[in-house]
Amino acid sequence: MKSAFPFNPLYIAIALLGAGFGYNTYTIQTTNADLASTTAQLASTTAALEQKSLEISDGLYAAQQGVAAIQSRVGGFESTVTTLEKLSKTDPELLQKYSKVFFLNEHYAPARLAEIEPAYIYSDQRVEKINALVLPYLEDLLNAAKDDGVELFVKSAYRPFDEQSKLKSAYSVTYGAGTANQFSADQGYSEHQLGTTVDFISKGQGGALDGFEKTAGYEWLTKNAHKYGFTLSYPKDNAYYVFEPWHWRYVGVKLATYLNERGKYFYDLEQRKIDEYLVDLFE
Repeated sequence: MKSAFPFNPLYIAIALLGAGFGYNTYTIQTTNADLASTTAQLASTTAALEQKSLEISDGLYAAQQGVAAIQSRVGGFESTVTTLEKLSKTDPELLQKYSKVFFLNEHYAPARLAEIEPAYIYSDQRVEKINALVLPYLEDLLNAAKDDGVELFVKSAYRPFDEQSKLKSAYSVTYGAGTANQFSADQGYSEHQLGTTVDFISKGQGGALDGFEKTAGYEWLTKNAHKYGFTLSYPKDNAYYVFEPWHWRYVGVKLATYLNERGKYFYDLEQRKIDEYLVDLFE
């Protein structure tokens, strides 16, 4: 019997081709859908990774800030420890106001005294001493003055309690107690007992301190003493003693410079302000 559809290779090829095209079309569509899904997943994953990266970055920044804060606190702590250590080794009396304000008892003396070299002393009849920590500053001052062609010498430096007592008694006998009180401190109130104070003199004064304000030495000191930590204790019209242009006290370079820049004197400041400079006294 003959088939209702005659066998024809061309028909068969066309049928197979149609079937293949349909399959390919289905495959392409499926692949495109898979690609779209994968792309969406990648985009989602990328966004998640970016978010996680931001979170990690924020976390690292916060951690860095935390470390910086800890370092700052540690640094502040170390600074405080250093400051306290310095203060524990610095005699607090050295920046106290004396001169009828605070009192040094008869047992007080600097922790360590050093002899001033004879070349710096006006008279070879007396050994002069000063606080050992102040000596380098004093020598630098005197050498700098000499380099500038100005001759300065130490007339008097450290005086202990009993020596000040004898000196004040002698002045009281010679000039009367009222007059002596105007230019000489009672024992226990003298800055000389601290070992940080010097009476300067220039040659040509006949050994007397009077007239020092007219010398090149005094002029040089008013311009330069602060660089070496010294300040004039008793300027004109002060509330304690007569004008003593020869009497200079070591208070540290920072405080002396502060006073010089502002046109102030040591006794112009409140004690609590002065105390702020104690830690830097020998720097």
